Amino acid sequence: MSEPPVIRLTGLGRTFGGRPPVTALHPADLVVRRGEYLSVTGPSGSGKSTLLHLLGLLDTPTGGRYELDGIDTGTLHDRDRSTLRGRRIGFVFQSFHLLPHRTAAENVALAQVYHRVPRARRDEAARAVLRQVGLAHRTGALPGTMSGGERQRVAIARALVNEPSLLLCDEPTGNLDSSNAAAVLAQFDELHARGYTLVVITHDPAVAARAGRRVAIRDGVLSESETGAGVVC
Repeated sequence: MSEPPVIRLTGLGRTFGGRPPVTALHPADLVVRRGEYLSVTGPSGSGKSTLLHLLGLLDTPTGGRYELDGIDTGTLHDRDRSTLRGRRIGFVFQSFHLLPHRTAAENVALAQVYHRVPRARRDEAARAVLRQVGLAHRTGALPGTMSGGERQRVAIARALVNEPSLLLCDEPTGNLDSSNAAAVLAQFDELHARGYTLVVITHDPAVAARAGRRVAIRDGVLSESETGAGVVC
C-alpha cells in the first residue's frame, strides 16, 4: 500500500461570517508528498495567512477536507487536533518567538514539554538538533546575544525537535538581512536534501525560487504558478 501524502486538500475553503460574508480561501485542491519542498506565494491580503492557519491546524475550514499524513483532520476534536499539530507540524515564523531569558537549548527543549519527554532526553534532543543547524557552539547563548540568522536557526531547531512530518514556514526570512536570509535558505535546502517536507509561505520571489515546486494564491484562489509542478498530484 502506498504511503499517503503529507498534505491532501480536497475542496478546502474558508469563509468568514459577516454582511456580506468574506471568502478568504476558495475551495482548493492540493497534494504535497513526503519530501517535497513547496512554496506558496501571493501579495498581502491574498489568503496566504488563511491557508497557513488551516495547514497548521490553527483554524478550521468552513468547507472541504484536509488530510495530514492520511488523517482526516475534520473528524478530530480540539484536543486531538492540538496533539496532531504538536507531533506532526513544526512551525518557523518570521518573528522567531524565542523566550529571551532561556538559552538556545532551553528554547528548543521547551517544544517537547507537552510530549512528556523526560528532562534528560529533552536536553539531549535539543543539543542534537542545534548541532544539525550548525549551532553546537551556541547552545548556552541567550537570544539577545545572537544574530537574527542564529535566532532563526534556533527556531528551526525547535521546529525539528519533535521530528515532524511537515515543516511549515511563514515568511521565514522576513526579518533577516540578505546574508542571514541566505544562510537560512541554505539550511532549508539541506533539510530538503535530508528528506524533510517543507511548505514555505512567502511574498518574496527569490525565496519562492528555492523550492522545487511553487503554487500561487491570489484573491483567495490557489493555483499553479508558471514554474510550479501543479496544484493537484
